[in-house]
Amino acid sequence: MNSSGNVSTTLACGLAGEVVRIFGEVRLRVSGTSMVPSILPGDVISVRHAGPFEVSPGEIVLYAREGRLFAHRVVTRAGSPERPFLITRGDRHYHTDPPVYSSELLGQVHFIERRQMRLRPATGLSFWELMIVLLLRSSDRATYLYLRLAACWPSVFSKWTACRA
Repeated sequence: MNSSGNVSTTLACGLAGEVVRIFGEVRLRVSGTSMVPSILPGDVISVRHAGPFEVSPGEIVLYAREGRLFAHRVVTRAGSPERPFLITRGDRHYHTDPPVYSSELLGQVHFIERRQMRLRPATGLSFWELMIVLLLRSSDRATYLYLRLAACWPSVFSKWTACRA
């Protein structure tokens, strides 16, 4: 039996999906760390409706699975023309996610809003961003420290994230 927290999360996911399907766009506040340093907890992402053929590898998509929402980077497109799917991965994750089918895909992350700035997500990681990701993948403590430093010195850390103004 679901707890009330799980029920409200499932309802919120369904509502976000309906908003994207009906209006074509939704804005959501991010709470996880799977996309650090590209997307930080507290950032607001703007998602536009998109199908699997409209998204390219390197772009960030939002999908719903098991009553939760995930914003992860597309690694590759695969499948047949009748049943396409995307392979995604959070920047901090070692392993790819299970295939994301059209029925789960809500859209593409179009903008990231962070501290009065509106940023366009980059379609990949620079060399230095990749070095940061490798460090963050190896340690939750390093991720915690990175997030604390990013909160203290936002002007320095905003230059290191995988977003372009």
